[in-house]
Amino acid sequence: MTSHLASTHAELLAARGASSPVAVVMTMGALHEGHATLIREARAVVGRSGFVIVTNFVNPTQFGAGEDFDRYPRTLDRDLEVSELAGADVMFAPSVEEMYGTDRLDLLGDQVMVDPGSLGDILDGLSRPGHFKGMLTIVGKFLHLTAPDYAFFGEKDYQQLALITSMVKSLRFPVSVIGVPTVREDDGLAMSSRNRYLSAQERKVAALVPRAIHVAAEVAAQDGARAGERAGIALLADHPEISLDYLVVTNPELGEAVPGEGRVLIAVRLGTTRLIDNIACRVGGKS
Repeated sequence: MTSHLASTHAELLAARGASSPVAVVMTMGALHEGHATLIREARAVVGRSGFVIVTNFVNPTQFGAGEDFDRYPRTLDRDLEVSELAGADVMFAPSVEEMYGTDRLDLLGDQVMVDPGSLGDILDGLSRPGHFKGMLTIVGKFLHLTAPDYAFFGEKDYQQLALITSMVKSLRFPVSVIGVPTVREDDGLAMSSRNRYLSAQERKVAALVPRAIHVAAEVAAQDGARAGERAGIALLADHPEISLDYLVVTNPELGEAVPGEGRVLIAVRLGTTRLIDNIACRVGGKS
């Protein structure tokens, strides 16, 4: 299979033809094994006769002031290779102008945007104001332009997945959203394009992030959500190089934890790098 590169919607439509069913995997490039897993899952669902689109776009409207938009890794040639090997038919890598009608970043604030609602104001929404508005807007644009039957997203960005699922339901997009479990390094660290920012020492310390949420999950199952949070935070307390943004135990919809199914979510900074992670858990009867 040869994976085509399309930079405009017209080129995407020409590559796609009348193929059906169609799956899309949305990325910001800098592809790694986690992305490849999403692509393989998409191929498995649509089969050999289906069509798999990978989008590759560093979206300026989901980066805040002082964030890493300018230095975010852009590795298009390698991304195309990874995409092809994993089974994609086309990589759609549009320009900012193609997606927003202008390439002037100072004009993007005038765009019509998707409001994420109250779910966009918690957790990462508190730390990154406007991030989810930009994310949902570009996902909505790509759903419109690619018109897929299935859209695949990683569970590592769990709040993002929850918001996309909510948007698709609320705005009646005719697509099935499929979450794919997080792919991890040998030491448990969730694969992320931003991991390459870490120094060698920071990378060693980063292994504490998945350990902290596993400890939180274990304690939450026995003693409740708040005890789980305290245990996870305590594990990080002796490492001042880790700046904790949040470590919380919630229900699967990111609301208040109650006995039963739950989710542990974490966000930290190591140096200039922000890392997020999460796992499913059980919540015991104590608060």
